[in-house]
Amino acid sequence: MALVKLADFYPNYREEIFGGDDIKGYDVYSDRNEKIGSVHDALLDETGRFRYLVIDTGFWVFGKKALLPVGQARMDYDNHRVYVAGMTKAQAESLPEYHDNMTIGYDYEEQVRNIYRPTVAQSGGQVADTTRYNSSNYRYDHEPALYNVTEGNHKTLKLYEEKLIANKDRYKAGEVAVGKRVESNTAQVSVPVEKERVIIERRNASGTQEVQPGSVDFKEGEVAHMEVYEESADIQKKAFVREEVGVRKEVERDTVEAQEKVRREELDVDVEGNPVIRKEK
Repeated sequence: MALVKLADFYPNYREEIFGGDDIKGYDVYSDRNEKIGSVHDALLDETGRFRYLVIDTGFWVFGKKALLPVGQARMDYDNHRVYVAGMTKAQAESLPEYHDNMTIGYDYEEQVRNIYRPTVAQSGGQVADTTRYNSSNYRYDHEPALYNVTEGNHKTLKLYEEKLIANKDRYKAGEVAVGKRVESNTAQVSVPVEKERVIIERRNASGTQEVQPGSVDFKEGEVAHMEVYEESADIQKKAFVREEVGVRKEVERDTVEAQEKVRREELDVDVEGNPVIRKEK
């Protein structure tokens, strides 16, 4: 089976698997409380199940990296620690070295398993019959002591699922400024005006009209008055309301739909024999 690094299988493994925590960097101790090193990485099979922790032994075994089957680890999430059942310094030195860029095959895993199998057998655990299995028929569930994640060693196994969380962010999309400006042009208006003119007409009297003697009083200074008027244009500028502009906002509502693939972890229970299992919620 191909093994995949933790971050390659779960890019967001901190949130998806460990609730925001990071298993990388956890201190690794023996069951005698002797510090062995720290967790460098984790390896999963193609189904996403944890199979190995990659342990950096630091100065314990000259900075060597080696694989630890998850069934041999006891997780202490509260103290960010991993305890290894029955590991000795000689055992760690015997483990084949792990490199980040290596391809792990069945033979390499067999070397790792053969180091841990004596410890499993001493504790009464099931050990695979290596004469029956090979690279084509071996399965991890043949050796539950090496690969099973148990409640006793791992406290609570958390099953996670992804959900789409929809939130709204309010942001300024733009701004509209409504103002006034003054435009000037030339207006033309026509006003008809009247002017009075005095016309003096002199006519010869027709015929001869006699005037009775003594009825005409010749005198100087007699004047006829006539008032003359004319109109002038009185043009003024006055302002008046041409148009009223109201500015307001209205809200348009729309629904944004998103579709995303979400994952969910389901619990697999492997049963051998006829044990009584009671499931509680």
